[in-house]
Order: sequence, then C-alpha cells, then structure tokens
Amino acid sequence: MVAVLAAAWAAPAQAQQATTATNVQALPDAPGVDGSLRASASLPENESQAGPAAPATIAGTVLDTNGNAIPDARVVLSDSSGAEPRVAQSGSNGEFTFSGLPAQTFRLTVSGPGMGTVVTPEIVVRAGETRFLPKVVLPVNAGVTEVRVVANTREIEEERAEVQVRVEESQRILGVIPNFYTSFAWDAAPMDTKQKFQLAFRSEIDPMAFFGAAALAGSKQLRDVDPVYGETPGGMAKRFAAAYTDDFDGKMLGGAIFPALFHQDPRYFYKGTGSARSRALYALMQTFICRGDNGRAEPNYSEILGSFAAGGISNLYYPAANRGASLTFVNGLIEIGGHAGTNLVREFLLRGLTTHVPDKATGNP
Repeated sequence: MVAVLAAAWAAPAQAQQATTATNVQALPDAPGVDGSLRASASLPENESQAGPAAPATIAGTVLDTNGNAIPDARVVLSDSSGAEPRVAQSGSNGEFTFSGLPAQTFRLTVSGPGMGTVVTPEIVVRAGETRFLPKVVLPVNAGVTEVRVVANTREIEEERAEVQVRVEESQRILGVIPNFYTSFAWDAAPMDTKQKFQLAFRSEIDPMAFFGAAALAGSKQLRDVDPVYGETPGGMAKRFAAAYTDDFDGKMLGGAIFPALFHQDPRYFYKGTGSARSRALYALMQTFICRGDNGRAEPNYSEILGSFAAGGISNLYYPAANRGASLTFVNGLIEIGGHAGTNLVREFLLRGLTTHVPDKATGNP
C-alpha cells in the first residue's frame, strides 16, 4: 500500500515533464491531462503480491474544453521500447482503456474529430498497476483554415488559346491580306481540335482567299495553262475553281485534319532573334519540323501529308490529260515549296507590315 500511495503522490510530479505535439495545446501541470493519475483502489495491498508479471492498465476520459465527453477520439499508446503503438477509440462517454500492459513507461497521443491533439507526459506503470486519467482535455483545433482557388488548367489553356487565335485572325498584312497562321507569341497555348478547324475555315472564307484564287486563275488563263479549259469565261471559272479547291484542300488537310490527328500546331512561330542565317534556316526547317501540342519539336507530318494528299485529291477535278501520279507529286511539291517561301517572308518581312501584332511579340526568348 505504501508503494501504491507513493506512486499516486509521485504522479503529479511526473506529469510536469515537457510534452510535444503537432498543433498541441500546452497544458499546465499535465498538459491536457488532469494531474490526478491515480492508482485503482482495487490494487493488492502489497505490490509483491501482484508479482512482476502482473499486467497493468491505463484508462481515461477524453473531454473538450467545456467538459463534454468526446466520442470516437483516437488514442495512441506508445512505449519507451519503440514497440508498435497500440490504438484505441473512446466510447460514447469519452472513455478508453488499454489493458494487459507490461511494466513500462508510456505516452498517449490523443486527437478527436475537429479537435486539436494532446500528447501526455510520460506515464510510468508498474506491474499490476492501473493508471486512470480522468480528464484528457482536447483543445479546439486552432489550425489555420486555408482557402484555395483551384482552376482547371486545361480550361485556362483553352481560353488562352482562344484569345490568341482571335488576335491572329485580326492580323493582316497592310491591313488587307490575312496573316492568320503566324504566331508572334512564342509561348502561345496549343490550339484544340475545334480551334484548328475554325482557323482553317476562317482563312478559306476570307475574301482574300477568293481574290488569290482568281488572280492565279487569271494568270493561268493569260498563259493558257491547262488549254483544255479553253480561254472563255467558262475556262476562267474552271481554273478559278481548281485554284480555290487546291488552296481549300491544302488548308483543311494541312491546317486542321492532320494537325488534329497528329496533335500538331499548324502555325508558324516567329523567331525574330539570332543571325539572319539562323533565322532563314529556322524558317525553311519549319516546313519539315513543327511544334507539337505538347510543346516539343516534331516531324511536320501534317504539312507534308496535307500537301501530297491535296495533290492527290486534285486528280478528281483537273483535266484528264493532267491526272496521274505526276500531278499528285508536282502539286504536293508546289504546296511544300510555297510554304517554305511563305515562312521566309513571315520571318523577315511581315512583322513590320502586319497589323494587330501583340505588343510583347519578342519571338524566341
């Protein structure tokens, strides 16, 4: 009994030891714990009667700062030996119990739903002893509430691309000739499939597309190219239809269909920096190397396949005498060569002649 009373009187002194916890309330005397860690009255009168192997028990009650019991609190019991902690949950009355414990030094970590966390001082139990913690008080969780505004990255990129495409649709050489497919923003967002088709279609219904086809048809009429068409107004109409269809097919295939299939960007990205030689080489290579929607350089499958596919389709409407593999090959090469020349003009001439170029159009950083 003397040993039991000594342990009961010693408990408050033991409870003075420092505690640590994450978001833990500092608790005087025994942080978050009533200082009266008392032995059960049912203990044997003589400690030796319990024997060195008699199991010990730790029990307690979890309360909030108003003295109300906290059910479903998580109670973790760890000991000084480093063994795997034992876990219990408080009942509806806030009580918890760990039984069958060896004589050891223990510590409790107690947390509750929406509450803070308390780590008790070390609890030394002897064989056969019961330690009861009548008040393990959990503080209200004082953590900082963090509010985050989470945006959908894909939606942001789509909106940014939409704005950039609208800017490009306003770009005109000398305020007249479309310069839709030149991006002066090196870090432009990739276009989605819908935007690729919209830009291609928008460029082909522009009045200048019809004017360009008419000019080409008139030139062929004057030089009597494809004489089977004749030199009548009907022949001019046929030449115009062929020229416009060539341009339309090439634009839709190389600027929309294949870029959508291969996830490639059909635009020319203005470099604007470096030596004239490096810029010229860059402009020519963009016929064969393009930017993928992933931002990396890729073989320009869209441009090459689009050019030859459009050349193949031209066999459907050109005079029978001109049809064949040669027409596909020649028209494909003309289309590719035209793009290479256009890229050189874009790189060296059109920046200063184009309206609505973004103010921060610095080219490749």
